[in-house]
Amino acid sequence: MATFTTGLITNTRATGSAASNIVVSARNLSNASATIVVEVFGVPGSAPALTPLYVTGYILPALSSDIRTFFIAGNVSYEVQYSITSTLTQVAMSTYGIDEFGNLVTEQRVLHSELTPTNGLTIPV
Repeated sequence: MATFTTGLITNTRATGSAASNIVVSARNLSNASATIVVEVFGVPGSAPALTPLYVTGYILPALSSDIRTFFIAGNVSYEVQYSITSTLTQVAMSTYGIDEFGNLVTEQRVLHSELTPTNGLTIPV
């Protein structure tokens, strides 16, 4: 099992666009299916602690892709954590912020090569 995090991503608007949604994309490049768990946490303006927003798990078939959208507006920052479970699979994950008009917030993109490996997922409380 491999686990990764985007780390905290600031979601404020000074001159650019804050994200109202994030798009999490997964692509399975192998001939075996993979089990994916995605956890999305937010940091509301009034509390400095991570607040669990979403936890979802799914099977990603071999040689396929999956795109999911999560609402994160109103959080001053957010973090996405991934767990990828399977043997001999190559799964590439990415996260992009999307503004209220559906435009990419490119400053909030995290590609698979930029993810930080972790020892495990944060357990939502």
